[in-house]
Amino acid sequence: MEFKTRAKKLKTDIPALFLSLKDKKTPILAKIFAGITVVYALSPIDLVPDFIPVLGYLDDVILLPMLVALTIRFIPDELLEEKRQQAKGIWQNGNPKKWYYAIPIVLIWILIIVLILKAVM
Repeated sequence: MEFKTRAKKLKTDIPALFLSLKDKKTPILAKIFAGITVVYALSPIDLVPDFIPVLGYLDDVILLPMLVALTIRFIPDELLEEKRQQAKGIWQNGNPKKWYYAIPIVLIWILIIVLILKAVM
């Protein structure tokens, strides 16, 4: 598969993983990996910071697709295909339709920052 094709597929696979997190038919192990993948994809903090030349973007190019591929292996094919179809409707004009899904991630990072500031002061 070509690089551009894989990159476009990630745009529907990551939301599909998020949607499969909420489905009761998704196995527990798949939910754990899907949670890790979605949190890493939405997290503003990377394993290797983006300001480091080349290496900063390398983790996004290699690690995220590997996490997605690993998670997809644990989700039944028919369920994943159903969630991919649902995920296509999430994006409108290149922006997420349900932007409020990011609120828990933002709240977690605010909590972490507050705890760090409390520890420093």
